[in-house]
Amino acid sequence: MNLVATDILTELCGLSLGLIIAIIPIGLVLALLGWWSHRFWIVLTTTVAAGMIGLLEASTWQAQPLVVGVLLAIAAGVLALALVRVITFAAGGVASVCLMHLAFPLLNQPVICFLVGGLVCLLVFRWYFMALTSFAGSVILAHGTLALLHYHERLDAIEWSDANTLLLNALCGGGTLLGFGFQLLFERWRMKKNRRDRDEDGGDLVGAVLGRIGVGGKSHRHAA
Repeated sequence: MNLVATDILTELCGLSLGLIIAIIPIGLVLALLGWWSHRFWIVLTTTVAAGMIGLLEASTWQAQPLVVGVLLAIAAGVLALALVRVITFAAGGVASVCLMHLAFPLLNQPVICFLVGGLVCLLVFRWYFMALTSFAGSVILAHGTLALLHYHERLDAIEWSDANTLLLNALCGGGTLLGFGFQLLFERWRMKKNRRDRDEDGGDLVGAVLGRIGVGGKSHRHAA
């Protein structure tokens, strides 16, 4: 399996330099800060996907494509955060089916794999989303980097990616592990910082109350 799709890379190589450069920071932010901004990515992905479905299926529904696409995108974006667990369950189930098909091609139990994978992803929702965003960011970063090298004529990205599939897969896997580790450490640091800020705010509040009633404050010392 080639994580760097040749057809997608071919389309990216035809883009302008500005669009190619924009792909790289998107991949970095997604790989390193995916969980911190997970609500934004969920809403964005759901909105774009719903809009594309509306544009493609509008003729079947006998409606104007632009109107259906915009309305469906807005509705999906509004409902995305409310349905985040459902989206996670479905995404985890599909990922589990794909992984099981790659690991055990003869095991034909897609329904069981889907249900078990979805339930497991709900139980480890935070870790699953960190791994998912790290993987997606690493793949996007690989596509953007190859397209940028192809634009500057440093190498033929399409031919090189076909000849180095194993290396690219290993790099994407390594990027996923690094991104997951960074997100885990960043989240722990952020939780400790928030806990420390809450403790300090609580201490200030207690000190203010005690000072008002003259316990341990200036009024208490003056009274003594």
